[in-house]
Amino acid sequence: MLTFCRTVRYWSSISKRACRFGFSMCKKLQETARGKLWLLAVLSGKLEPFGVKIIRGRMFSRAGLLPERGFVYDSRNNLQMRGLVVLLISKAAGPSTADLSFQHNMVSGIYSSQRSLAEITELIHTAFLVHRGIVNIGELKSCNGPLKDMQFGNKMAVLSGDFLLANACTSLAQLQNTKVVELISSAIGDLVQGIYYENSKSSEENCLTDDICISTWKEQVFLSHSALLAKSCQAAMELAKHSTEIQDMAFQYGKHMSMSHKLHSDLQPFVKESSPDTVAFSLNSAPAVLHQEFLGREAWIKQIREAQGKGNIMDYKKLQGAIKAGKGVTSAIDLCRFHGNRALAALERFPPSEARAALANIVYAVTRFP
Repeated sequence: MLTFCRTVRYWSSISKRACRFGFSMCKKLQETARGKLWLLAVLSGKLEPFGVKIIRGRMFSRAGLLPERGFVYDSRNNLQMRGLVVLLISKAAGPSTADLSFQHNMVSGIYSSQRSLAEITELIHTAFLVHRGIVNIGELKSCNGPLKDMQFGNKMAVLSGDFLLANACTSLAQLQNTKVVELISSAIGDLVQGIYYENSKSSEENCLTDDICISTWKEQVFLSHSALLAKSCQAAMELAKHSTEIQDMAFQYGKHMSMSHKLHSDLQPFVKESSPDTVAFSLNSAPAVLHQEFLGREAWIKQIREAQGKGNIMDYKKLQGAIKAGKGVTSAIDLCRFHGNRALAALERFPPSEARAALANIVYAVTRFP
């Protein structure tokens, strides 16, 4: 009974945190857009019910399990905005001239099917976040807490993630568009493949860092971080019966925007103002991979070994200094800006509007560095 009460209190606190996060997300997005763009006005008040429905009803687990994964980072807040990007690009593209028979379902420039797709995109992303929150029981220590609690949490993560994914697939089928189903299904497959690559590498014994080049890194990041958003943007254009060219431009924006955000996130430990406590970073992040490419695999492994102290405790401050001294950080910044420019170039095909400006501002926010 005591365990049950603790569980109820825990999930109650998680739900409250998630609700507060949802409303702060809308507020922050309004501040970020150039000229103080009011997204609620752009979407005619439809954003708040959309956000509340997802966050309160189906996304409560995200705030408690793995809050840092897959979020868009703007230097102060982590924003969950895949569904919002789908809505904005739908708004930016506007109605299609190819088929006028279903424009009665359009509200403020967005079809009802596109709104459903935005929710489906967030549900799929959330399902994989929950699944990624599964704990490796074999790596647990006594200080991590009771084993039974961890096992129970793993079961909840599996069942909750599967439930969200099943709901997303059911809603996807209700769109009654085979091409959209094919696109989103392939995105789910890409996510599974990308996560498999991550887990297979991290599970190898004595594997400090992957022996990969930046092109391989980009392929893996596309699978695990970019494919869902890119294909969702393309699917949104398909639902509106836009041309193949417009669909491709939407795909390119989603792909390159999410790539630039991933690079921006990887660069944060290296471009933030100096602080007494050095933040741990992934040895497979973009700056580290580029540093290894310039330095050579053997020299990179040597630097990692030298940064390891007693008990294999990593001195990230020393390793961070070594990477900063090389070309990895500057090359990662250049790559981030390259993908940002590609995303902005894709937007040029869309007519000027507040929605297009908001999409551009999302890119600007992560391509500026101190």
